[in-house]
Amino acid sequence: MNVQEFVDVVVAFVRDHSAWAAPMAFLVAFLESFCFLSILWPGTAILVAISGLMAAGGVGLDVLWPAIIAAGFGGTLGYAISYWIGLYYKEDIKTIWPFRNNLALLDSGQGFFTKWGALGVFFGHFVGPVRAVIPVIAGMYAVPQWQFQLANITSAFIWAAGVIAPSYFGLQYFMG
Repeated sequence: MNVQEFVDVVVAFVRDHSAWAAPMAFLVAFLESFCFLSILWPGTAILVAISGLMAAGGVGLDVLWPAIIAAGFGGTLGYAISYWIGLYYKEDIKTIWPFRNNLALLDSGQGFFTKWGALGVFFGHFVGPVRAVIPVIAGMYAVPQWQFQLANITSAFIWAAGVIAPSYFGLQYFMG
């Protein structure tokens, strides 16, 4: 099964079972924010498609808001676990698969993080190519937990709302 077929299966499942929108949003956002999976996992595209389907299917705000909140929690947890992986493994992370096969991505994430510091954690949720490594690098550099989590939680919920809400409300507007 290729990536597009997998996306189609997830989106079809949510279309047919809107009660699962929030748990699926959590899972999709978690996988999108977990170290290196965001390279392989088209989470943003899935969330946009799910929110569009909710709008087209007449699903109300009582389903939309829990999906946004669930996606925020999923994004937060994915980043937090990635941070703890970097904190635990430190420099050894470069010798562990899949990190050892993606040293250029680690280097670009390190440059991004060096430039922005703790704000890099915040911005990292919005920048696709470095999203996969920023929390790991923050852990490697032992960014204080409270700084990391403040940036992580804030940005995860803004990211979730920014991905889900525009397609939902935009489609509702154009549908009349």
